[in-house]
Amino acid sequence: MNPVLGLFGGARPIVGMIHLRPLPGSPSGGDLETALDAARADAEILTSAGVDGMLVENFGDAPFAKDRVPPTTVAALAIVCRELRRDHNVPFGVNVLRNDAEAALSVAAVTGADFIRVNVHVGAAVTDQGVIEGRARETMLLRRALGSTALVFADVGVKHARPLGAPGEGDALVAEARDARRRGLADALVLSGAATGERADPADLVRVRKALDDTPLFVGSGVTAGNLAEFWAVSDGMIVGSALKRDGDPRSPVDRERAREMIEAAARLRRVKQTT
Repeated sequence: MNPVLGLFGGARPIVGMIHLRPLPGSPSGGDLETALDAARADAEILTSAGVDGMLVENFGDAPFAKDRVPPTTVAALAIVCRELRRDHNVPFGVNVLRNDAEAALSVAAVTGADFIRVNVHVGAAVTDQGVIEGRARETMLLRRALGSTALVFADVGVKHARPLGAPGEGDALVAEARDARRRGLADALVLSGAATGERADPADLVRVRKALDDTPLFVGSGVTAGNLAEFWAVSDGMIVGSALKRDGDPRSPVDRERAREMIEAAARLRRVKQTT
């Protein structure tokens, strides 16, 4: 079985987001204990509801560093991830915004996280932090040097960004996906909408799936309990954040009822799969 699918037991996983409150050293002047307490509360609700995995990111640190976060951020993330990893026995990932794969891999190596998410793994993108260039070679060399088994989930057509230097002919999204997988050696790909919480386009997933039918493909934004079925047949898993939060606001705490509804919707789809 593919390592990514094996990580989640072969099921199409619902991976719940832990959007951290501002951390020490952030522009908002965050506090570690406040962020940790909120993360613990969110993680407890997510795992009690039955999510198949969790992904932690420093969402509250906006405006984000472009590609290197300060050492205080790495230290704080390591503490938070270690605590959550110790308390919850589900596959666990880390994303260091905006695009610090070195920090993410380092945190994963010392906390036992199972995967990292990288927003710009190959190519380049114009973002609200400026032009970000992929560092796939450095990331994969570091993974080897650290002896890490953390899987790399690479965004394709990442949200809050526009690709730079897209090919003049052909499908730019598919070309980026091929590069991320074949040349960047990403273990899984993530396709999202244009911004946080915005719905991904199922047609985009179909195009990438057709071109790369051996590649685990995750939906990175806009999945709700109501539209989950649309993505079920065209993806291998869903990373869900805003839809699980109070009032659908990613800055708010996880809502217990929203989380329950999402997991129940996934359970219904799994039962249909088993009976067909």
